[in-house]
Amino acid sequence: METASVREWFDAYLRVFAACGRGESDDLSVLLQYYGVPLLLSTDQAVLALTTSDEVLGAARQQIEGMRAADYERSETLDSEIVALNATSALHTATFSRRRKNASEIGRLRATYLITDGASGRRISALVVHTG
Repeated sequence: METASVREWFDAYLRVFAACGRGESDDLSVLLQYYGVPLLLSTDQAVLALTTSDEVLGAARQQIEGMRAADYERSETLDSEIVALNATSALHTATFSRRRKNASEIGRLRATYLITDGASGRRISALVVHTG
């Protein structure tokens, strides 16, 4: 998988996710163009295998509701690395700073995304949120 095309695709995903976080759209189904079903989600609290579109959108909705409640405006990518694993898979690891409309920081998030090319196109198949 070519890393430049993965970066371009991921940047498009970030724009869509940020627009949802700002409340520009309540139709979260647009995120299914980026999230795979099933989706493996791993955090300190739990590991979840989200096996339906409704489960994937429910997890996204929780994140987006928290962002909206915090007056989210944008995410700044502080660092990122893409590693092609093979012709159909890549890992994208990044640190993000989520910012409010007044530019203050809501918080930082470091995550690794397994991005795959499958029958339905390029998707995030696993999302692992790092500790600390």
